Amino acid sequence: MKPLIAALSLLCATVATAEDALAPISGYAFMEPATRELQDDDFLNPAFFLVDKGLALWDQPASNTGLSCRSCHQTIEQDMKGVAARYPQYDLGQSRLMNLEMKINSEIVDRLGGTALAYESEELLALTALIGLQSRQMPMAVDVTVEAQDWLVRGKKIFETKRGQLNLSCKDCHQNHWGEKLRGDTISQGQINAFPIFRLTWGEAGSRHRMFTWCMESIRAAPYGPGSDEYLALELFLAVRGRGLPMEAPGVRR
Repeated sequence: MKPLIAALSLLCATVATAEDALAPISGYAFMEPATRELQDDDFLNPAFFLVDKGLALWDQPASNTGLSCRSCHQTIEQDMKGVAARYPQYDLGQSRLMNLEMKINSEIVDRLGGTALAYESEELLALTALIGLQSRQMPMAVDVTVEAQDWLVRGKKIFETKRGQLNLSCKDCHQNHWGEKLRGDTISQGQINAFPIFRLTWGEAGSRHRMFTWCMESIRAAPYGPGSDEYLALELFLAVRGRGLPMEAPGVRR
């Protein structure tokens, strides 16, 4: 791992002091053709097993109430259209910022009388992928209300704060050096419009928060926990940063 540490340190040693306006570009644009082909073909896309599982869960009744997601949302293609593109958002009823995973769990608990699904569980990833699919090619359109402003400010600070043994921030690589090469790979802008993704490096699917953890561990920083306020704030900032990008869920990345 020493060459990676040296390369990352060298890469961000000359971080630009001026901040240019960022026109959002999806990570899809930086992928190898073979990886693009996997995402483009729903029969080849390895993340699509999640959609199939999500459809089964959509119809699965809770054991104590007999209610399922379909009990309230009979036509998923219509009822869930555009939903994923609007998250995270501030929920007045919960008095907090919530992402799509948290909203799914609140519906399961409050409306179906079920048990919340664990973060990164196949079941939660499946429902997230299924709902995300209904927003495919729709632009990310997060609405930052007055109540969410502090979350947005916090997320921007997390994005810009240097951390870890390599003393790097998200901004160092994904804003100041996107498009450049790092050990043969092209650095993307770190956009989040394709999640949940099947990541070839992992050999399995993961959420936005898992990707945040992977990045922080790569720069030798202590990660926050999935579903933490810090990751929610960062997710909101990145969703605003990527406004207008078409949703690609479920995506594939290297």
